[in-house]
Amino acid sequence: MNRDRLRVAIFSDSALPILNGVSVSLDILIGELRHQGHSVHLFTARYPGYQDPDPNTYRCRAIETPISRGYPVSYPPFYRMLKKFRRHEFDVIHTHTPFFLGMVGFRWAEAHGIPIVSTYHTLYDRYAHYFKLLPHRYVRFRIAKHTNFYYNHMDHVITPSEASLKWLRRHSVTSPVTVIPTGIPRGQMISRSDARQALGIAPDQRIMLYVGRLAREKNLGVLFEMAAQTLAQDRTLRLWLVGDGPFRDECMAMTRRLHIGDQVRFVGSVPRAEVDKFYAASDLFVFASITETQGLVVQEAMTYGLPAIAVTGGGASASIVEGVNGFVVKNDPEAFAQMTMSVMQNDVLHAKLSDQALKSVRNQGVSQMCEDVVSVYRGVIDRKLELSKYASDAWAQARH
Repeated sequence: MNRDRLRVAIFSDSALPILNGVSVSLDILIGELRHQGHSVHLFTARYPGYQDPDPNTYRCRAIETPISRGYPVSYPPFYRMLKKFRRHEFDVIHTHTPFFLGMVGFRWAEAHGIPIVSTYHTLYDRYAHYFKLLPHRYVRFRIAKHTNFYYNHMDHVITPSEASLKWLRRHSVTSPVTVIPTGIPRGQMISRSDARQALGIAPDQRIMLYVGRLAREKNLGVLFEMAAQTLAQDRTLRLWLVGDGPFRDECMAMTRRLHIGDQVRFVGSVPRAEVDKFYAASDLFVFASITETQGLVVQEAMTYGLPAIAVTGGGASASIVEGVNGFVVKNDPEAFAQMTMSVMQNDVLHAKLSDQALKSVRNQGVSQMCEDVVSVYRGVIDRKLELSKYASDAWAQARH
């Protein structure tokens, strides 16, 4: 193995063009690993109509199911992908999901004697409601059992926040775990005036922004009830939602029922490169989800100086320093609305939070994140070599 250049195989059921925290984190990591001189090959699911610009991405057959709309699920056999895998002598395997392709990566690591690392991105048991034909408690139990089995078979686990680390320990995962938050890339910044002009936002309008999937687990009912209270108090406010998902129709029905349709805009799914202009054009980031492990979108919003108000729970609120770059509120629409209005009606407070939001993410660099991940890689590789040498020496002694 070349100590300066690692050969990394990454397995994930979720990757671009799917737009979620896993795929965005994965794209950031792959780009920086390559920038630092490492060779990376991604094994993921085929997405209908999508042509990969990356020749080192291998996609296996996949199908959408009633519980995975917009998220094609891989299915066997994986013989063709295995042939491509065996063309390379990988130093380490890094999985980013514990299910279909995560299990493939796990089994191939076992079969080929390759050390394996996995990132725990998601509180998977919070997604049990998608399995409508099975009892909710049973599904949560089975998901918890599987994730316990999976992560206890990893050589090392990476997780982006203390919240997800606590979940792993609470569910008896004893593998070594390192907390490595996802770094935020600093691309070419878009000016606020240009972004607002491009999006057709009137000068007197102020935008509360949500970025993420429209899904039941995102606690969007609380978000819309908060919006109903704030929009009634201030007619210059607007709520924009960037993203799509299986809960879209229910979300639109909620806005009609709450009589806020005139002040809410469902932007829909946009390419990741275009999300920045929505951050640049907005005034406040609002987030109600309590199922995130880190809330990457909160940190992305802060790169444009957006203060954030998030509901407590999960890892999304971990990026918020109370009263410095935003506020964390309890899971209650009225408390959420009161804090939102306190920020939006106080220009001095908003300016202070905005300035500190920008400063708070300056040190969350992609380079450092990648170096920390590579350090984990080298650690598991060295341990595998030591165990192999120990086994070889023990065998030699036994023969004599």
